[in-house]
Amino acid sequence: MDSSPQPAPHPVPCVGVVCLRGDQVLLIRRGKPPRQGEWSLPGGRIEPGERAVDAALRELREETGVRADVVGLIDVIDGLFPEHGRHYVLIDYAARWIDGEPVAGDDAAEAAFMPVETALAKVDWDETRRVIRAAVLRVAETTAAMPDSVASGPAER
Repeated sequence: MDSSPQPAPHPVPCVGVVCLRGDQVLLIRRGKPPRQGEWSLPGGRIEPGERAVDAALRELREETGVRADVVGLIDVIDGLFPEHGRHYVLIDYAARWIDGEPVAGDDAAEAAFMPVETALAKVDWDETRRVIRAAVLRVAETTAAMPDSVASGPAER
C-alpha cells in the first residue's frame, strides 16, 4: 500500500494580498502548515458565499490588523503541496495600505512591513517573490496615474 500523501479531493480557493506602504511590503510569518515558519503574504481561504476580493481584505485584517485598498488582481497561482496533500488556487491581489500597524493575528506568528528588497530575501517561494515584484509595478503604475492629492495617501494629507 502506498503511504505517500494523497492530493486533496479538490483545489481550495484562497487569496493573498501584497500590501504596499510606500517602499515597504507587508509580510507574515506563517504560524501553520503549509510552509509553517516561512515569511509569506497575508491571506487565506475564501469562505462560502464570499467574493474573492472581500476575502482578501478580511484575511488581511484578521492576520495583520491592517486595512488597505485593493489596486488590482496580480495573478492566479496553483499552490501544490503534495507533502500536505493540498492543492490551493491562490488569487493574489495588489493593495495600497490605508491604516493600521501590523500585529500578528489568526494564522500569523509575526507580521511586519519591511523594505521590498528585504522581503524578497526573506520569502522562500519563487512564486511569492514574483507576485511581490508584479504588485510593486502595478501599484507604481496606478499611483503615477492618480492626481497628487489622491496618490499622497491618507497619512500625508
